[in-house]
Amino acid sequence: MTDPHKTPLRPPLYNWLDQRSAGVLLHPTSLAGDFGIGTFGQEAFIFVDFLVETGMRHWQVCPLGPTGYGDSPYQCFSAFAGNPYLIDLYDLSERGLIPPDTLGPLLFLPWDRTDYGAIYEVKWPILFRACREFRKLPEDEHPYGALSEFKENQAWWLDDYACFHALKQHHGGGPWHEWPAEHRDYSKAGKKALKDPKLRERIEDHRILQYFFFGQWKKLKRYANNRGVHIVGDVPIFASQDSADVWAHPEWFRVDRTSGLPLEVAGVPPDYFSDEGQLWGNPLYDWKALKNSGYRWWLERLQVNFELYDVVRLDHFRGFHDYWAIPSGTRDARSGKWKKGPGIDFFNTVHRTFPAARMIAEDLGDLTEGVHRLRDSTGLPGMSVLQFAFGGDSDNTHLPHNHDKNSVIYPGTHDNNTALGWYHTCDEKTRDHLRRYLRVSGDEVSWDLIRAAYGSPARLAIIPFQDLMSLGETARMNIPGSADGNWQWRFPHRSLEELRERSGGYLNELADLYGRSPER
Repeated sequence: MTDPHKTPLRPPLYNWLDQRSAGVLLHPTSLAGDFGIGTFGQEAFIFVDFLVETGMRHWQVCPLGPTGYGDSPYQCFSAFAGNPYLIDLYDLSERGLIPPDTLGPLLFLPWDRTDYGAIYEVKWPILFRACREFRKLPEDEHPYGALSEFKENQAWWLDDYACFHALKQHHGGGPWHEWPAEHRDYSKAGKKALKDPKLRERIEDHRILQYFFFGQWKKLKRYANNRGVHIVGDVPIFASQDSADVWAHPEWFRVDRTSGLPLEVAGVPPDYFSDEGQLWGNPLYDWKALKNSGYRWWLERLQVNFELYDVVRLDHFRGFHDYWAIPSGTRDARSGKWKKGPGIDFFNTVHRTFPAARMIAEDLGDLTEGVHRLRDSTGLPGMSVLQFAFGGDSDNTHLPHNHDKNSVIYPGTHDNNTALGWYHTCDEKTRDHLRRYLRVSGDEVSWDLIRAAYGSPARLAIIPFQDLMSLGETARMNIPGSADGNWQWRFPHRSLEELRERSGGYLNELADLYGRSPER
């Protein structure tokens, strides 16, 4: 039998992960602070300081795009745009764009979770007011560089997105395939919308909001980079059906050109998370059309992400080898079948365009030998998750003794329970295996897994912030297959101070013991 981990005959395309280090997984919406949701404000900069002080060199985030129904950052209105909810209102207020007295209603939003419905009602009017005030500024007073330069540099995606979002709000938030015919047709919609003064103003508002988002994010990223912290971003493999991408470029997707609805949708067969599989509902790519274009749309997408992040995690890497195609209209994912993806041809094109790119392959799940060969041919580091390691045999690839150096180790991901929550809900066989393997009592299982991750041969260890705080199931970020109640968790204001005082020294000790210290 062929060893799926055998080194390919030709040198891999990439070989960037050459140092041991550690980092934290925390989506910015979970940061502490006012206004009901984490932002790119002061708390984000304080978090970077925390990473530096505890010997961390990486901050991993989930996708930063604008979210819709279900609030999932993996179902965004655009593969290119940023989420306006992450804009720091204090920064805009200090620049005179928002009167301080208008921020009051946001201060009464919950501090321990994100209430997206309340934010939608309260924050959008404030953001649009900031846009109106911004228009009064002369260009040399624009806070994040000239707006005209930003619009010119990003026009190739910005105009489509701004028009899409303005029309979406105009139609009460409904999906684009339910809009009137004159707006469903992208080739006609933009010209028609620009003739309407109110829509034209709203389109410009959305351009300005993207200017705010990218300006503030780049300021935060520059601060992190200057302190030695690298940002690990996340690229969902599929685009959302209700997105500017599918609306403006149906030629890249397997959709019906008349209705705009997908012919087949994405998901995965029954797995660890669901007996019925996962029905994601995203339209699938027309990989033949994309290949004939030189994968132009994907290259443009990656270009934006390489500007946003230092390292890019490719979600559902398996989909580049083969993907689960589910007939549109079915109730669950069990009726799908595997179809071939673009394979190494796609990554050869990416490498020619971005030879120094740093990417991670999210290669979790039941993988075939072909997927392993593709990952090894690219040279991209894969992933291991300690919550998947215990309860079975010694050849489980998630057990630390089987980890590859060119990989990333996590106690759990955004889709997993917290370490403590997982331990309390798994069976006794699994708990016993963990205790015997790690030679621990299990009384501090969050830190047992953190220590195991630090000691792993994998060169990069990423720890969910909830595990650093030893939080239980109520701090879980997402339950795959569940549409409601996800992506809401936030940590309290003093958590960083308490964590630094209680465990900062120990994290630095772990980094030094296991060769993950920035000084090495």
